Amino acid sequence: MARLTKITTGAGDRGTTTLADGSRVAKDDPRIEAIGAVDELNSAIGLLLAETVAAPVRAGLTAIQHDLFDLGGDLATPAPPRLAEAAVARLERWQAELLQELPPLAEFLLPGGSRAAALAHMARTICRRAERRTVTLARARPAAGATLPYLNRLSDLLFCLARHLNRSAAIAEPMWARNRQG
Repeated sequence: MARLTKITTGAGDRGTTTLADGSRVAKDDPRIEAIGAVDELNSAIGLLLAETVAAPVRAGLTAIQHDLFDLGGDLATPAPPRLAEAAVARLERWQAELLQELPPLAEFLLPGGSRAAALAHMARTICRRAERRTVTLARARPAAGATLPYLNRLSDLLFCLARHLNRSAAIAEPMWARNRQG
């Protein structure tokens, strides 16, 4: 069954968009801002997946993309929640696995290193924005299910993943230089 038979409708030409329940809201409504940030995050992860990454990383990131679609659905229609606590636990397990292989940090990192790691850092910062937009939305309408914990854990995971990707590529992590002159 075709779900999207027409992409351009013109209905949004006056600055509004239709929600899943059929109601219309402004395109800068906090709900649309949150949904848009999650969509941007999903696209950034898609860009990271365009890189050559190990099969377990690819599988984990693909699962995250599906989770983000569910999370966007939770933002669009509050009940019943699609994103379960099990998705948060999955992120926590993956992060714990990555941390076991990584040396402790003595200083802050600069985003960068390999291209894949830099893309993971970009996704991390977009994730933090999605989290902020969702917190703003939650002031007016409680966040469904595991939405906020998921975004919080995902940004942490993406940081660890960036470190893992640099380590896998044998590229030194760019460290912030404290008290740098010049």
